[in-house]
Amino acid sequence: MGSMAAPPCHLVAVPYPGRGHVNAMLNLCRLLAARDGVTITVVVTEEWLGLLGAPAALPDLGPRLRFEAIPNVIPSEHGRANDMVGFLESVYTKMAAPFERLLDRLAPPAPAAIVADVFVPWTVGVGARRGVPVCIMCPISATMFAVQYNFHLLPPAAAGGGASPDVADPCLIENYIPGTKSIRFADLAPTHTNAILLDKILEAHSSVKKAQCVIFTSFQELESDAMDALRQNLPCPVYTVGPCIPFMALQEHKANPDADGYMAWLDAQPAGSVLYISLGSFLSVSAAQFDEIAAGLAESKARFLWVLRDADACSRARVLIRDPAAGRIVPWTDQLRVLCHPSVGGFFTHCGMNSTLEAVYAGVPMLTLPIAFDQPTNSRLVAEVWKTGVGLRDMARADGVVGREEIAAAVERLMRPDTAEVEDMRKRAALLKDAARAASEEGGSSWKDVTTFVNFVSH
Repeated sequence: MGSMAAPPCHLVAVPYPGRGHVNAMLNLCRLLAARDGVTITVVVTEEWLGLLGAPAALPDLGPRLRFEAIPNVIPSEHGRANDMVGFLESVYTKMAAPFERLLDRLAPPAPAAIVADVFVPWTVGVGARRGVPVCIMCPISATMFAVQYNFHLLPPAAAGGGASPDVADPCLIENYIPGTKSIRFADLAPTHTNAILLDKILEAHSSVKKAQCVIFTSFQELESDAMDALRQNLPCPVYTVGPCIPFMALQEHKANPDADGYMAWLDAQPAGSVLYISLGSFLSVSAAQFDEIAAGLAESKARFLWVLRDADACSRARVLIRDPAAGRIVPWTDQLRVLCHPSVGGFFTHCGMNSTLEAVYAGVPMLTLPIAFDQPTNSRLVAEVWKTGVGLRDMARADGVVGREEIAAAVERLMRPDTAEVEDMRKRAALLKDAARAASEEGGSSWKDVTTFVNFVSH
């Protein structure tokens, strides 16, 4: 008897309109659409449709994936960091109505489920009204999700970085929330110490209680403590599908443009000698911190490849570094391909979750300088739990800036191949790299969870 074909499964994906969130959702869509019978409609704003260049965003998926747009009812992507609370308020209140109108005109088949970013919480209400299951995608670490979902368990002083006197180490969140090793109250600043922003974050996590399942872009072996705790505490199934990064495109060995010649430059460098620097696409470091980074790099004498999208920042960095032979400054890179290049020996990162997962997949140790949101927590995981990197945040002066001497010393510490500390760091990074790849291969933990999730929504 021949095998029965998989039932058709049409999913509607709704990313939060921010670069890291959109990228995470598209990577999830790539994983899901690779399964038999799955088709996906990704819903974004008209602005984001243009930014993505859709439908060219994932050309290899052909008819299995399509894009639909709703009007630009929220502020522009450009400058949203200037009023984060206002942007969140718009996402929470203005997108639902045009999304429902779009659902009314979607071509059949009807969606089997809505897959929505945790920070578009109105999707849960839309799904309930229409009898469509809503599956929450969490693009932040499971550890950060556990903190936000269980924030009510923390003492009131936690919101201000304060302490409660009734535990041995009152600064550790693990004393209150299971599965959160080494995370401190101080890691919640500045995002979770802003009362208005915190209310918006907690509102999103409250909606999870009414979702049909939660999908994490991390993987079981990376955050087993947090995952195990969440599987016990959440009222719905939990799936880990990560590392949810574009590794499928990497494996396809597709040639990417190298207009700036950075891949050719990497080819000419000694193995493990280059520090790759990318501090995110949304929040930026202060002007004072930027100058200290550039000066610290100059002092360290390290080879580097630095991604700077702003032309003025590029010019400023070149003035401060002075030596044009020290490295390359480019406006864009194919980040995962760069991290997997044998000449790259370290990654100076803001510790956004996508970048963190890419470094884990590549087996590259990290130098971390987190700014806000989940980044300080990710940084703590890197430096103290996984022990695959060096954190800079605790080295900051009273004004919050990490000085050039500390940066230079940390770069030298990370990039020296001949110390026992770095050798141990690289061994642990290699073990996580193997675990990440095993999880995503057929039979691995994430591969199995993708299969289970598709079966769950199909039936």
